[in-house]
Amino acid sequence: MTEIDFYTHAGDRLQFAARLCLKLHGMGKQVRVLTEDPAMTARFDHLLWSVPATGFVPHCRLSDRLAPETPVIVDDAADHNGPADVLINLHPGEPAFFRRFERLAEIVSEDPLVVAAGRTKWQYYKQQGYTLRAHDLRAS
Repeated sequence: MTEIDFYTHAGDRLQFAARLCLKLHGMGKQVRVLTEDPAMTARFDHLLWSVPATGFVPHCRLSDRLAPETPVIVDDAADHNGPADVLINLHPGEPAFFRRFERLAEIVSEDPLVVAAGRTKWQYYKQQGYTLRAHDLRAS
C-alpha cells in the first residue's frame, strides 16, 4: 500500500519539492512531480536547473522521448506511465494514479487555499484506509 507523507507549513512549496527531488534522486528513486498547471510545470522545470546550485537533477516532461530513462518527471498531466517510486503532488486534488507509487508526498504551504486542499486530501486518504504521516516543517 502506498505510504503517504504530508509536509506542512512549507514556506515555498516548489523550493521544498526541489530539495526533496534532489534527496530522492540521490537515493536512486524514480520521482514524478505532479504540478497544478503548465505554468507551474515550467516554473518547477526552471527551478530544477538551479537546485542545487552546483549540481543537476536530471528531469524532463512526461511526453519527452527520454522520460522512461529519466529519474525525475515533471508534468501537469493527470496520468503516469513508466517507473513509479515516489509521487510528489503539487496539484490541489488527489491524483487518480497515486496508488501506482510506493510513496506519495503531499506538500502543504501556509496559503489558505493550499491548506484547505491539503485538509480535503488528508480526509480522502484517511477514508480510503491509508496510514498518514505528518511532518511539520516549522520544526526543521
